[in-house]
Amino acid sequence: MSQTTPEQTAWSRHVAADLQRLAASHLYRRRRTFDPVDATHVRWNDRTLVNFASNNYLGLSHHPAVRAAVERAVSQSGFGSGAAPLISGYSVAHSSAEKAIAQWKRTEAAVLLPSGYQANVAAIQTCAAIGKLGGGVRFLVDKLAHASLIDAIRGTGQPFRVFPHQHLGKLKRLLEEADAGELQVVVTESIFSMDGDAVDLDGICQLRNRYGFLLVLDEAHATGVYGPNGSGLTNELGLREHVDVSTITLSKALGGIGGAVCGAALFCDALVNYGRAYLFSTAVPPAVAAAGEAAIDVLLSEPARQARLRKNALWVRQKLHEMSLNIPPGDSPIIPIILEEERKAIAASEKMMEAGFLVPPIRPPTVPRGSTRLRITLSSEHTMDEIESLVRALACLA
Repeated sequence: MSQTTPEQTAWSRHVAADLQRLAASHLYRRRRTFDPVDATHVRWNDRTLVNFASNNYLGLSHHPAVRAAVERAVSQSGFGSGAAPLISGYSVAHSSAEKAIAQWKRTEAAVLLPSGYQANVAAIQTCAAIGKLGGGVRFLVDKLAHASLIDAIRGTGQPFRVFPHQHLGKLKRLLEEADAGELQVVVTESIFSMDGDAVDLDGICQLRNRYGFLLVLDEAHATGVYGPNGSGLTNELGLREHVDVSTITLSKALGGIGGAVCGAALFCDALVNYGRAYLFSTAVPPAVAAAGEAAIDVLLSEPARQARLRKNALWVRQKLHEMSLNIPPGDSPIIPIILEEERKAIAASEKMMEAGFLVPPIRPPTVPRGSTRLRITLSSEHTMDEIESLVRALACLA
C-alpha cells in the first residue's frame, strides 16, 4: 500500500467530513448507472423505467436520420477531430453545421463548441475582451442564470452585479448607475432550466433599446421547443434583431452533444480570436457536427414533434394545477414540483421509481435552499398512456 503524506491525510479528512455533512443534510450526490433503451426509456437494476428526467425533448437522440448522419460521418472522417479548430480540427462538416445553425437561428453566423457550457464561457470571454478594448465592461446577470454563465463571468475577473430573478426594475436601476463609456452586458436565459419559466424578453429588449447594452441570451432549453421550426424563443416572439448573442446546446432537444454561439458575423469573428474556451479546445468530432445538422433537418421536416411536446406540457401543467401541486408558472416541458424539503423530495423520487418513472429530486446548490423539487421533463415521444400514468402516480404528493 502506498504511503500518504501529512498533507494528503489532511485534505482527505476535510473532504470526508464535508461529504458526511452533505449526507446528513440529504444533499450528498451519487451516480446511478442507467442503460438507454430508446428516447424515453432506461434500464436500471433489471427494470425498465419511463424516463421523465431527460432533456431529450424531441427524442432526436434515437432518430434514424440523426443516427445515419453520425454513421456516415464516422465512416468518412473517423471519430475525433484531432485538433483545435484553428489548427486542423475545423472540417467541412463543422463549416456546414455552423451555416445550417445560423440559417435556422436567423443570425449572420454561428460557432460550434464542445458543449453548451463552453459556448457560454466563450461568449462571456468574448464580451469581456470587447469591453477591455473600450471603457471597460460590467456584467449584469439574472440570479437564476445557469451556473456556466455565472462561472464564466466570475472567471473574467471583471465587475458584475446579480439582479433578482426577472426583476427588471432592479436591472433598470443598475443600468442607470452605469459608468459612461463602460460596456454593460446583460446576461440571462430565455427558458430557465430549473423553474421552466420564460424570461420577460420584451421587457429586456425595451431596456436594451433605451440603454444600449449588449444582450447575451442562453437559449439552451428553448432550442427545439419554441419558435418556428424550434429556432428559439427570440424567433417565436419576433425579437431576433434585439438579441446580440444567443447560445444554444446540441445536447437537449437536438439529441446530441456540443453547443454553439450565434450572432453577428463580427461577434463570431471576435469569439474565434478572443474566446479562450474556443481557442484551446479540440473541435467537436465531425460526427457531432453532422448529427446537429441532421437534427435541424428533422425539426424542419417533422414539426409535429414540437407541437405535440407543447400540447402535452400544457396538459400536464393543467392536471398538476388541478391537484394543487406547487409548480412555477410557464408553459415549457420543464415542470418542477416544489416540495421544499430534501428528505421529502428524495422519498417522492423513490416512490416514482417504484411506480416505474424516473423523476429526479433537484436539491441545493442546484436550486436555492427551500425550493427542493421534483423536476419533470417531457419528451414528444412519451405516449399519452405514459403521461397519464405519471400524473396519476403524482397524486400521492397532493
